[in-house]
Amino acid sequence: MSYLEYNVKTVPTGIRKVLYLNWPLVLLLITVASFGFLMLYSVAGGSVSPWVEPQMKRFGMGLALMFIVAMVPIWFWRNMAGLAYAVSLVLLIMVEFFGDVGMGAQRWIDLGFMRLQPSELMKITLVMLLAAYYDWLPVNRVSSPLAVLIPVLLILLPVFLVLRQPDLGTSLLLLMGGGIVIWLAGVHWGYFAAIFASGVGLVTAVFASRGTAWQLLEDYQYRRIDTFLNPGTDPLGTGYHITQSKIALGSGGFSGRGFMEGTQSRLNFLPEKHTDFIFTTLAEEFGFVGAFSLLVLYSLILIFCCVSAFNNKDRFASLLTLGIGGTFFLFFAVNMAMVMGLAPVVGVPLPLVSYGGSAMLVLMVAFGLVQSAHVHRPRQG
Repeated sequence: MSYLEYNVKTVPTGIRKVLYLNWPLVLLLITVASFGFLMLYSVAGGSVSPWVEPQMKRFGMGLALMFIVAMVPIWFWRNMAGLAYAVSLVLLIMVEFFGDVGMGAQRWIDLGFMRLQPSELMKITLVMLLAAYYDWLPVNRVSSPLAVLIPVLLILLPVFLVLRQPDLGTSLLLLMGGGIVIWLAGVHWGYFAAIFASGVGLVTAVFASRGTAWQLLEDYQYRRIDTFLNPGTDPLGTGYHITQSKIALGSGGFSGRGFMEGTQSRLNFLPEKHTDFIFTTLAEEFGFVGAFSLLVLYSLILIFCCVSAFNNKDRFASLLTLGIGGTFFLFFAVNMAMVMGLAPVVGVPLPLVSYGGSAMLVLMVAFGLVQSAHVHRPRQG
């Protein structure tokens, strides 16, 4: 044991936990959130209202929640995984009957002091439950048919409820996030090959069902697919969003037009510039340099998560950290691909940057779980 480790172990437990926090990760989260504050200030025309001030308050609350969650032993969160998943599932069912409708979808529950989107909570509690399940399951049984069927059902149940809202983007994120944990747990690759083949069949069925009595997607979802495949067919209609997004991305060039000088966002050509398409505002004003810098920060967050997981001997903590890291990757990868025209527009916000309440708070709680796994990992000495 090194002299530094000895000194850390001699301080009171509460202070020791604070010292054990992954502080570089904390600084990275603050830096990425600061990018968001800067861009929200820009799209608001140089004002802290209506977006910057509430976003900063939410991030401050999220940061406090992250520290609180980090101080709680990781075994507690393992024991709470089933309850957390059940609560998220109940909230999704409540959305079906009592949810608020916004932008053509029923996705929120009004709690009085905030509007909660339960599907955001499910993205994390699903990872928690799957990590706890594979921590309980003997390693030599992870690929048995029954052992694979259980997590598949745990994933499909919330996916079905989210699809009914309807929210295709979040349902796909739940599928992929759950799939990442199953893959990390060591399930045989043959199952994934079968799922891939089934996916190809499902996509074929989706296109074949269009215009029939058994149509599998909503009309607006088919229009999104059409727009993705050929946005030029209706540049002033369904293709307007992605067309303006590409213009903003291209006009930024290498170093950008300058802070608060983006024409697409300032002249309101860019839709949803404070939420789903905020990355294009960043790229227009700061160019390739700014976009690449944000991507580097996201990559560093992933690297710190992976390093922490690989150094952790606790199976649940390691799977949880990698699962949250993988889910975080899906968040920003899908958003960036969406606004660049590489994926259909599915309404996925850019993590820690886009304006939003539920997504911000849930993500900070998720990183609190990562910190809890890091703080309470087994240490020598």
